[in-house]
Amino acid sequence: MTAHDLERVLAAARQAVLDQSYVLTPHAVLEMRDDHLDVVDIEAAILTGRIERVFEDDARGRRYEIVGRATDLRTAIGVVIRFVGAMLVITVYESRP
Repeated sequence: MTAHDLERVLAAARQAVLDQSYVLTPHAVLEMRDDHLDVVDIEAAILTGRIERVFEDDARGRRYEIVGRATDLRTAIGVVIRFVGAMLVITVYESRP
């Protein structure tokens, strides 16, 4: 994927957050709870983040890892998404070095 392609994907992810047109998987909700994160933290991470990795080895389609900051502006959050019509948030986690 080119840098331009990644910019388009990130813009689409941010727009999905702004439009509230995304779906959290049950797995993502469990992971949020485990890491004491809230939906607004996930949204903030997408709005402030950048695409760190692209996973192309899944028959269901590409996945994108976005790493950004939680609402506290300190905690790094990883969000893995896929587009299947709407944006699907597959998993989330506190990103530690």
